[in-house]
Amino acid sequence: MTPTARAEQLREPLRQALAALESALLPGRDFDPAKADHTWRVAASDYATIALIWPSLGRLRSSAPGTRLALLNKHPVSLAADLESGRLDLALHTRDEAPPKLRQRSLIHERYVLAARHDHPDFVQPVSLTRFCELEHAVMSLNGGGFAGSTDQALAAQGLSRRVVLSAPHFGSLVSALVCSDLVAVVPERLVRAQPTLVVQEPPLSISGFEMLMLWPERLHRDPAHMWLRELMALAID
Repeated sequence: MTPTARAEQLREPLRQALAALESALLPGRDFDPAKADHTWRVAASDYATIALIWPSLGRLRSSAPGTRLALLNKHPVSLAADLESGRLDLALHTRDEAPPKLRQRSLIHERYVLAARHDHPDFVQPVSLTRFCELEHAVMSLNGGGFAGSTDQALAAQGLSRRVVLSAPHFGSLVSALVCSDLVAVVPERLVRAQPTLVVQEPPLSISGFEMLMLWPERLHRDPAHMWLRELMALAID
């Protein structure tokens, strides 16, 4: 049976009315972070942890000292099921792999920069495309062992390639490698903007960035504690 046009018009107002009724009937809907004892389970990569979780951690601890935060590394394929079943409360992920049926909020649009240690002998400003290809690079390989990424695809489109000599499974270890070597890396800006031992510049070619989303299930959309957590995290990101 196909819904009539009138039924389609009534669907959203009815959903909102039912949600309002649910909120009115459920007891204990107020949330006091100072008295809370929640354990929040959040799926986040090491990038999301550094760029999105750490900025809110201080405020979370001071506002809700009785709560706990569990950070988990989850495959995007399982995010929706884990959120809907209660195994997760929140997920931070890129838009391109976000499950479509989850609630979402855009947090940041990230861009890539070229980074190296501050006294790197060959990191002149600006690095030419030719010199960029000659430098020794480090890359992050999420699944481990990969030596190519979006930067290499952009270079290949111009008939070029670079020297990738280190593959690391996490951005955190990649940044540490830059500090103690003459390697360079194309990394998300937020990972290195507060690193005093590193310098950055624009890459000599166009590399597409990415958008980070906050994801949660419908069952928690109007939960006062969850709403508070989402707002706290969003406001902490500059």
